Amino acid sequence: MSILLLAFDAILLTTLLGLATAAVLSPEPRRATMLFIAFGLWLSLVWARLSAPDVALAEAAIGAGIGGALMLAAARRAARRHADIDADATIDTSEDAR
Repeated sequence: MSILLLAFDAILLTTLLGLATAAVLSPEPRRATMLFIAFGLWLSLVWARLSAPDVALAEAAIGAGIGGALMLAAARRAARRHADIDADATIDTSEDAR
């Protein structure tokens, strides 16, 4: 195994770990979802490097594609509900002041 491939594997590993950590520790759901999608796409590169193209394609399509779209929709819905709750709390507070 050449030095170049070892360096490429090290870059893949450190970037994968960085994306996973950033996705888990992100306080904003939309950013966490975007990082999860990037993690899934990067993981498909890792699977391709491990000579598993079928798993790489499945990870890219299901993990990053469908899973990411569902998580984005859920994050959007949660943000909308949070905004509605904040609006209701503001209305209740203004009615109490009267």
